[in-house]
Amino acid sequence: MLGAGSRRGLVAALVVAAATACIVAVMLVLPAARTDPYTRQTMDLHGSAENGARLFMINCAGCHGIAAQGLVGPNLHGVSIRKNQRQLIQQVVSGRTPPMPRFQPEPQAMADLLAYLNSLV
Repeated sequence: MLGAGSRRGLVAALVVAAATACIVAVMLVLPAARTDPYTRQTMDLHGSAENGARLFMINCAGCHGIAAQGLVGPNLHGVSIRKNQRQLIQQVVSGRTPPMPRFQPEPQAMADLLAYLNSLV
């Protein structure tokens, strides 16, 4: 039979083990849960930088400049170094930083735009 002190120690160890397991599970599941279906679908596609450049000229160049050098919007050269692909997608579709409008192209068009942005060194 275990004494009261041993039981408390065993319970404490079990609580710590359960808490650790929960933290590990959250760390593994949370990133996948944060990626919405649109982002997952876009990231599964292979984009064309050439098609993305055309999309950029039509929708983005007015604020970011014809050469993506920045005007009203920031310079986008090296943006894929500063932000990961998920962050770039969310930036484009959310319109979180005014005056940038919300813009959600079809997933293939977004993959093309990402390919173009990745080509801006």
